[in-house]
Amino acid sequence: MPCSIFVPSHLTGFFQIVEHKNPLLKGSRGAGVVIDRGVLTTIKTSSKDHKLEIKIKGLKKHFQEDITKKTVDLIKKWFPFTSGLKIQHQIGVPLGCGFGSSAALALGTSLGLSRVLDLPLTFNQAAGIAHQAEIELGSGLGDLIAETSGGIVMRIKEGSPEFGKLDKIIAPPLYVICKVLGPLDTSSIIHNSRHKQNINHWGKLMLQQLLKKPNAEKFMALSLDFAQKTSLMNSEIKDIVEVLNEETLGSSMAMLGNTAFALSNTPDTSIEDSIIGKIDFNGIKVLK
Repeated sequence: MPCSIFVPSHLTGFFQIVEHKNPLLKGSRGAGVVIDRGVLTTIKTSSKDHKLEIKIKGLKKHFQEDITKKTVDLIKKWFPFTSGLKIQHQIGVPLGCGFGSSAALALGTSLGLSRVLDLPLTFNQAAGIAHQAEIELGSGLGDLIAETSGGIVMRIKEGSPEFGKLDKIIAPPLYVICKVLGPLDTSSIIHNSRHKQNINHWGKLMLQQLLKKPNAEKFMALSLDFAQKTSLMNSEIKDIVEVLNEETLGSSMAMLGNTAFALSNTPDTSIEDSIIGKIDFNGIKVLK
């Protein structure tokens, strides 16, 4: 029987990188919001033994295929299987722009395979495999655990869902307004020692402050403060953020993407070609 899983996207407002030799214990702390646009993954077995077919709707070969293969390979190390697989992803957000799409792809693959092949894995264990794939490929640090949860998420302890710890801000249903200018090379930032030191200093402080006053407006204000103090926000994003700040509950830059995002009581905005969604409070959904 085929299995379809929807994994929502996650936009990070601020973060702190936490290293560890064990990939399941490595990750990030910080805060972000889960949005009801993301990745739909459908998996079914095929009669062609050992053959893996990956289709990413609307895209030719891309890095997103690598994260899928990596996740499958990690599962095979623990549970060798011979059946062929057909995996299809429908991606509803821009790639490489701070939406956590690679985490969503890995999660959809790992959880879908666990169900289709009836593997002896718990939810957190299957999600941990996806987290390990992300860490080993260097495609993400903290989006995955947030996407399993939904809401405005505070990542209090780094790591996979089995070892990390999170909490949520109690918030009303809000719209998430995003303006994407293009992708951003995140590796050049998180592997730069000066950037990393600055990010970790301010990310730690922002999380401490949010925990003292956990609400949506404070989350957005701290996110903007983080973007400004780390000098990660370019002038184009800054101009858009200034406009959105006048129209919404607050706006900042998505970490790490060339994207502005805001939380709002309404979907109205003067920013053209915006992506408008809502906070996803539920996280992963198994559709069939």
